[in-house]
Amino acid sequence: MKQNDALDRIHKQISEKEKGYRAKALKMFPHICGSCAREFEGLKLKELTVHHKDHNHQNNPPDGSNWELLCVYCHDHEHEKHKMKGFGNGTEEAFKGGGFSAFEGLDALFPTSGKDEDSKD
Repeated sequence: MKQNDALDRIHKQISEKEKGYRAKALKMFPHICGSCAREFEGLKLKELTVHHKDHNHQNNPPDGSNWELLCVYCHDHEHEKHKMKGFGNGTEEAFKGGGFSAFEGLDALFPTSGKDEDSKD
């Protein structure tokens, strides 16, 4: 009896996964990384992930238009690129002025003597 319950649970879990977007994407698209073009099959298929193009995991249209299959390495790289654009953690914090300035605010650390540098004798 316990063994049948365990098998029923396993079959139910498999069925639920099949309904998920990963299972749908694997049925819709060739098992090739959309970035590095590596092919996946058999046990290696677990290394192929579904990337949400708009980074919204709730946006799962039935036609798969928000998905692309990426290997785990390219998927990680894609998310790092996204963070570097200033959009990490779901916020939209773009870099100000196009990037980081190591000397920003440095002039405020030094007192001025009241004379203009250009008017020295």
